[in-house]
Amino acid sequence: MDQHLLALRTVSSGQWPRVPPKPHTDLGQDSVTQGTKPLHLGSARQELGLSSALAGNNSSHDVGKTTDSALQGSKFFYENNGTQFFIKGIAYQEDYAGNGTESSNAHYTDPLISSSNCQRDIPYLTKLSTNTIRVYAIDPTQSHDDCMQQLQDAGIYVIADLSAPNSSINRDSPTWNDDLYERYTSVVDAMIKYPNTLGFFAGNEVSNNASNTDASAFVKAAVRDTKAYIKAKDYRTVGVGYATNDDADIRENLANYFDCGDRSDAIDFWGYNIYSWCGDSSYTESGFDKRTEEFENYNVPVFFAEYGCNLVQPRKFTEVGALYGSDMSPVWSGGIVYMYFQEANDYGLVSVSGDSVSTLADFNYLSSELATISPSAVNSADYSPTNTAAASCPSVGTAWQAASALPPTPNVELCECMYNSLTCVPNDVSGDGVADLFGLVCGLGDDVCAGITANATTGDYGAYVMCNAQQQLAWALNAYYTQQAASGNAASACDFSGSATTQSAASATGACASLISQAGSDGLGTVTSSPTATGASGGSSGSSSSSSSSSSSAGVPGAISHTSMGMLQAGLFIAFAVGSGAGMILL
Repeated sequence: MDQHLLALRTVSSGQWPRVPPKPHTDLGQDSVTQGTKPLHLGSARQELGLSSALAGNNSSHDVGKTTDSALQGSKFFYENNGTQFFIKGIAYQEDYAGNGTESSNAHYTDPLISSSNCQRDIPYLTKLSTNTIRVYAIDPTQSHDDCMQQLQDAGIYVIADLSAPNSSINRDSPTWNDDLYERYTSVVDAMIKYPNTLGFFAGNEVSNNASNTDASAFVKAAVRDTKAYIKAKDYRTVGVGYATNDDADIRENLANYFDCGDRSDAIDFWGYNIYSWCGDSSYTESGFDKRTEEFENYNVPVFFAEYGCNLVQPRKFTEVGALYGSDMSPVWSGGIVYMYFQEANDYGLVSVSGDSVSTLADFNYLSSELATISPSAVNSADYSPTNTAAASCPSVGTAWQAASALPPTPNVELCECMYNSLTCVPNDVSGDGVADLFGLVCGLGDDVCAGITANATTGDYGAYVMCNAQQQLAWALNAYYTQQAASGNAASACDFSGSATTQSAASATGACASLISQAGSDGLGTVTSSPTATGASGGSSGSSSSSSSSSSSAGVPGAISHTSMGMLQAGLFIAFAVGSGAGMILL
């Protein structure tokens, strides 16, 4: 068949729910030749080139290789003929625990490393007119060449979440640090070379109710830094977005927050996980009409990142007609059905056993619904976006507790320069020992931990809040040691029952000295120097080789009143401080 060029131009994750949320009840409230050409950034309109799938917006399913794509305003278009493109997607990954919480289980199955599994499943994906799949966790150390090529040949693009179990932003004690930065950028490195990588999610349902909206500041920082990394590495420009749940109390503020401010900080597209259409619901009963009204002036593409309520079974997917119909298609760019694999949560379209695939009733209903869609499309030549303005940032208050000021960019060079410049450092401490030592030292002196403290509600961040646990602990220990030394008490100030020791501090020179100077002697300065795009470790003893927010990094205590000092839950810090009798500081 003829080659098409799909273009996505714009004016501009993670974690996925093990069991998608039940719908809210307050709805009234609101086979072909290979090859893909890379897109180039157009400076005149601040255009963002993204790769997308070939399948068109008509009722027939055209299978063909993936090709160039771009996005303009809030819509997707084919580049060669200007025809509008709509995502017809499937969530494609076997289940694991995740969804913005701390998990002790780091295991997950990368869906894109088994050539035989991809060969087994792609024919079923194409039967569903699939042009996009969403994968929630990939192993960046493995090769995805074969599966990605098979998907490309089938006209299927991939949206990849950047996080993984134990390597994600935890809504209960959020942080954005060098370990997570390493994880996210390693996924970018692994996936961006494939022309059918459509985009990345920097988070999935991290802030999911009014009690944890402060976590969104850390996710938006991840969006900002992932976009900056892609640009610094001179990669082809691929968009970075966020996937949200449908919570009535925060949905409006959340969408505005991720879109507001400088475009370099904001999302390139917005994914909506929504399960409010159950059984034979309707456009109004489901609340889809309200959601459509809310996004009709949004300035980046919006689509359903997950949909398919299963409270009524089998799922007949009658919402497909609405999503791709005349009421919604002028605003929404399609959606991604949750999910391909049948699991304990009972959302599967197929049952897989070894090499055998059995389609379920949901599969047939979805196939029938998708076969009849005819979205209201516009040609790019006739489309002039009027909704180009970014949203206004929400005001901080009871309903929203994330300031527009974002956490600092993880900077491995800065953290290692800092560590090597210290005199008092941890002495072979890990795990609970790190947490215990944090609880002790942060309660011993004024401002000891100020340089490693983050408060997303006020927008105040210590310069070293993005360093790993060992480096942050070293900063706190040395700050206390320095205070005591100034009072003539240095002899015993760096011991802590053998948990700390002195080292020969290295004199900072050159770029290192500049970084330390910007951070300030109290760690409260603003570092304006950007990290290198490689994020390579300089090899200090305070370095962490982990790309996870757990393991050796799990000892950093969490937040008090929306204050985050790292990756451990707030309760551990509070419990230790109270139990030890230490005078804890409200940071």
